Amino acid sequence: MTNPAPLHPVDPERDLTISRLIRAPRASVWRAWADPRRLEQWWLPAPATCRVEELELWPGGAFETRMSDDGREFGPHISGCILVAEPEERLVFTNALTGGWRPAQGFMTAVMTFEAVPEGTIYSARVLHGTRVDRDLHAEAGFAEGWGTVLGQLAEQLEGRTD
Repeated sequence: MTNPAPLHPVDPERDLTISRLIRAPRASVWRAWADPRRLEQWWLPAPATCRVEELELWPGGAFETRMSDDGREFGPHISGCILVAEPEERLVFTNALTGGWRPAQGFMTAVMTFEAVPEGTIYSARVLHGTRVDRDLHAEAGFAEGWGTVLGQLAEQLEGRTD
């Protein structure tokens, strides 16, 4: 697959970032994203639970998750579109589109990268927003806490596994 154009440098006025070393092979980190059942185990901060409705890892593919605070009633979480899916390298989705490139009323694009290092994988997430106002709203809604928590849950799930 040809690599899409690289991202511009981080724009601190509009982007939020988070990164963590996960002591697991890059292939395992990718599988935690690519397998809907595994993704459900870490994609939302506990005790909330996640249900993956659609995960089509190709450009234009649907990415839809639902969330529940009580484990019974599930409501909307992410309804988005996969823009780039490069196994074990990079995953990009947006909620400005839904599957099949349908326009939606979203406000972000998320870029996850998976860098192999001797100790495991550096998982980085960059969330791009159209305006500083959108960035600030996402930050105030708990970006650092929420994305940090799920990243910790992912690390906890993978570290020490052999698959």
